Amino acid sequence: MTAVVAQSHFVFGLRTGVANNVRFLDEQTVVFPCGNNLVRYNTIQRWQKFIPGSEKSQRMTALAISGNLRYLAVSECGDKATITVFDLQHEQGRKRKVLTAGDIPAQEFVCLAFSPDSKYLIGQTGGPEWMLILWLWEKQKVLASVKTSNSNNPVTQVSFNPHNNMQLCVSGAGVFKFFRYSEGALKQSSFAKVETINFLCHTWVTVERVISGTDTGRLLVFESGDLRREICTVSNAVQEQSVKSVDQLLYSPTVSHITAILSFSKGFMCSVGPGTVCLFEKSEDSYRKTREIQVRIPPDKYRNEMTQAECQEINSMCISPAEKALAISTDQGQLYHISLPSMDIKKEEPLHFDFLSQSLHSKSITGLSICLRKPIAATSSLDHSVRIWNYETKVLELYKEFQDEAHSVALHPTGLFILVGFSDKLRLMNLVVGDIQPFKEFTVRSCIECAFSHGGHMFAAVNGNVIHIYSVTSLENILNLKGHNGKVRSIKWSQDDSWLVSCGMDGAVYEWNTQTGKRESENVLKTCSYTGVAYSSDCKTILAVGTDLTLKEIQDCQVFREVPADEVAHTAIAVSHSGRVVFTGTSSGTIRAIKYPLPTQKDWITYQAHCAPVTKMVITYDDQFLLTVSEDGCLFMWRIVDKEGRGLKSNKQIIHTEEILVTKSDLEERTQNMLELKMRLEELQMENEYQLRLKDMHYNEKIKELSDILNQQIQCLQATQQVMKAEMEKEKQEHLDSSAQVVLAHSRELKDLEISYSQKLIVEHERYLELEQKYQKIQEDYENQLKSAEENKIQTLEELTQHYQVKLDDQIQQLTQCQEDAQQQTREFKELIKQVEEDEESAIRNIQIKYEKKLKTEKETNTSLKRETGNMGQKIYSLQRQNDDKRSDINKLKQEQHKLLGLIHSLESDIEDLKRQITGHEKTNQDKDKAISDLKRKNQELEKLKFVLESQLNDLKKQIEPQQDDINKKKERIHLLEGELVETDQSNSQLKLAVSDLRIKLRTRDKEMHRQIQKVTDLETHLQRLKSDLHNCVGFIQEPKKLKDKARNNLHTIGLQKKEIKTLEENLQVQQDIVEQLRSRLATSENINGSLYQDMCDMAQIEEESVLFQKHVQTQTDPVEISDPEHPLAKQLAQAKEEFKNAKSNMTLEFDKALALEKEKAAQQVEDMRKTMQRKLNCEISKVSKLQEKLSKIEPECKFRVSRLEIQVAKLKEEKRKISED
Repeated sequence: MTAVVAQSHFVFGLRTGVANNVRFLDEQTVVFPCGNNLVRYNTIQRWQKFIPGSEKSQRMTALAISGNLRYLAVSECGDKATITVFDLQHEQGRKRKVLTAGDIPAQEFVCLAFSPDSKYLIGQTGGPEWMLILWLWEKQKVLASVKTSNSNNPVTQVSFNPHNNMQLCVSGAGVFKFFRYSEGALKQSSFAKVETINFLCHTWVTVERVISGTDTGRLLVFESGDLRREICTVSNAVQEQSVKSVDQLLYSPTVSHITAILSFSKGFMCSVGPGTVCLFEKSEDSYRKTREIQVRIPPDKYRNEMTQAECQEINSMCISPAEKALAISTDQGQLYHISLPSMDIKKEEPLHFDFLSQSLHSKSITGLSICLRKPIAATSSLDHSVRIWNYETKVLELYKEFQDEAHSVALHPTGLFILVGFSDKLRLMNLVVGDIQPFKEFTVRSCIECAFSHGGHMFAAVNGNVIHIYSVTSLENILNLKGHNGKVRSIKWSQDDSWLVSCGMDGAVYEWNTQTGKRESENVLKTCSYTGVAYSSDCKTILAVGTDLTLKEIQDCQVFREVPADEVAHTAIAVSHSGRVVFTGTSSGTIRAIKYPLPTQKDWITYQAHCAPVTKMVITYDDQFLLTVSEDGCLFMWRIVDKEGRGLKSNKQIIHTEEILVTKSDLEERTQNMLELKMRLEELQMENEYQLRLKDMHYNEKIKELSDILNQQIQCLQATQQVMKAEMEKEKQEHLDSSAQVVLAHSRELKDLEISYSQKLIVEHERYLELEQKYQKIQEDYENQLKSAEENKIQTLEELTQHYQVKLDDQIQQLTQCQEDAQQQTREFKELIKQVEEDEESAIRNIQIKYEKKLKTEKETNTSLKRETGNMGQKIYSLQRQNDDKRSDINKLKQEQHKLLGLIHSLESDIEDLKRQITGHEKTNQDKDKAISDLKRKNQELEKLKFVLESQLNDLKKQIEPQQDDINKKKERIHLLEGELVETDQSNSQLKLAVSDLRIKLRTRDKEMHRQIQKVTDLETHLQRLKSDLHNCVGFIQEPKKLKDKARNNLHTIGLQKKEIKTLEENLQVQQDIVEQLRSRLATSENINGSLYQDMCDMAQIEEESVLFQKHVQTQTDPVEISDPEHPLAKQLAQAKEEFKNAKSNMTLEFDKALALEKEKAAQQVEDMRKTMQRKLNCEISKVSKLQEKLSKIEPECKFRVSRLEIQVAKLKEEKRKISED
């Protein structure tokens, strides 16, 4: 085994769903279940001691503590329901006895109770048996058992009468019964009609009075087993009205339901709805409500919002032995307590419960993290809360609730920052005094795992199958690690933060380089879904656990070592920093300590911890504590020690700091408050000094007044004292004189009395002598009479004994004759039962072979059996009459026998034995009659059920066959539609590509058109200049030289313009080629729109006309004619330009409109086709799913009914076999 072990140190949590899950052991210690342990918690010294549950336990169901507070009983579910009794005087809670239900098939015990003297124990089993079992538990002996309810009416509580060990009470839904243990059986002693009332709890207040609470908020009082009255809980003045009939109580107005009730010396207390406890004290024969504690269970002091906890249902209440404290547990896994003496002190103030230890998680804990510089741990839970615990002081330091569920948590190494993953985002927050304040949010959804690096400069967060690495300083995403095919379940940083290991549900374990983001090593096992991963202490190997039930050690991409599999899967793993031990958590909630290097065999220590799968576990940096959390909402703290009980020595010296973050606003607010308080303190001091001076002056004046008054009173009293002394002396003298006279008179009277009484004594002595002589004579006569009376008595006694002896012999002969007759009748009855069994067995075999053919014959046999049973009932009835006659005769004989003295006692014992035998025969006869009638009734019901089920099965098979064909046809149709969808998607993609090409070409053509337009405008400007030059030349007609020079310059410019016209023609030729290319391209898209081709043709015609026009212009030699605006060529040119511009603008507009229309139509057609196909597909899928659901619903129901029929038939056979044996 390992040299390192773990010891249970402390736990935060409560296991709900356990009946009576909190109980006092003494004034300072309570016991409650947590995980798979029972915790003894001292509320003053704050220590905990643990009693582990059994290894094969699935869950705890109920607790009970004995009246002497020494024994604790715990019921557990497993392969078989058991009850374990622990001796609490032993320090570790020594196990005393383990009780079972014996032959009763019990799955669980829902409630338990000890008798007042702690000798007996009762347990109520769950459905469908609902058997109440009574044990003499120290001898593990079942004394009696009885069925208390059926599957429709569950039982919620059982209890002993605190004043009577033999009387029990059972309550539940429509159940309120009293039982008494006598003659080796539990017999019901009351038959109250309460079928419509759901009782949730009850308590004994006197020897015969029981008060019960219902789900409608009513308090009903039972006395001697009968429902007598109801206690009103609405007003403070409690009114109790006696009820003439039970129906008046069954239909009275209701309030909130009562879930717990408890009696104490002054009365009782109960929970009235969520968050309220009422105290009732006894006054005469009724109960008066004295206090109503509004259990607005106070919010946690670390919670920012004032959230009322009135929604919490109180599950259990207990009071300390000296009735000084009250403790409760709620359905949200919280423990509270209140001091009862404080209720008398604070009569006017409202009362509140305080937390018994700390505020606890109420749902599954999803995250756990520790830091280097502080002894704190952070947990996140599905109850929307994040909590900060101090594992050294065992205190909850910080707590906050959020709107969303918290899926993961990570503490910064400094302990000043926290990272929490929610369903919608990842938040980085500051841990300030009394609050957790967010300051940065990251868009990482459903982050189930996050972790800071050991240096604190980076953190990693998981989003599905991607790991994001962020920088803490810049708060930017620096790396994204992609490679997992399934969700990532766990990540761990190496000691130097240069590596990161991850594992996922895809069976892959990857090691990443955090500098480059590359995957350095990998190990993939697709048959395993990994749940936890960790580095070894030297970071050379990787340890991983998963669903294949093994622990693997991976080195150089290979499984280096493997711990063999067990029945339970590992869910979490933690490695000590010293490298001596590895701890793993399992799916059953246990913790395992495995030595390192890993063994090749199953060599580990198992500790009972949680009752649900372990979600996270960490070891503190100094190797002193192991922290584990689970889906049961509990946080366990374990101390890691060696076998000698000493803590492990750490190589690193961990120094914990005490720095905390404080916001500026909080600091300013606190300083302001301090200043205000100081000022207020000074004001109060001044005011107090002033008040003290005033009081001193006032009291000094009062002292003077009182001293004067007292001096006067003293003088008056002294004067009266002197007067009284003088009077006393006078009275004393008078008293002496009178007493002397009285003494003289008394002596005279005494002498006279002595003389008279002496004479009387002489006379009385003479009378005494005479009476003594008479007494002697009378005594002699009396002795003679006694002797004669004794002789007569002896003679009469002998005669009477002879006479009654003869009578007794006759009666004994008659009794023996009756016994022989009864035996003869029982033999006949057994023979009849055997015949009936043979007939029924043959009938059952025939029913199993052919149901429909043998129904009529079975009915006839059943009717014949009914007649025979009727005859047997008549015979039994006649036997009962004969037995009754015999009883009357025996009673007469008893009356005669009472007169005898010697032989009467022996004869009475014989007669009682005979009576017990006769009553036993009567009971067995009645039980057998009932069993036969029940068997016949069950037989008929089973036949009907089998016939109906067979017909239903045949109908369903007929319905399923055509529907299955329709399903196959529709599946083929779906495949065809999917193929068409694929084709349409391909055609759409081709059309989109063609449209995009055309758009690109249009853009290039527009650019070219803009260039040509610019050149045309330049030519127009040149023409204007030419006109102006010609106009200037006309002015030089009278001067030939100047005219010649001017003409030369104009010809030069005209030459330049001709060159430009040539370039324009060339450009027009290029444009014509582009148009031809466009025309050829557009010809391919004629299916899209035919109008586009026509527009392009018109455009080409216009361009050809412009080309012809340019050629015509080129052939003209006289430039003067062109410059004339009235010239027909100039007009045609201007008209061609305008037509070209208009055609171009119209063409582009129409082209864009046509493109948009065609695109919209194509998209609409594709979308319509897709929607119709999707609609058809959904319809077909919904029909298929409905048919499958109908099949899945009908098949288990049919199987269940057939199995029930088979079980009932087997039970019938078993009962008949038992009857035949009897």
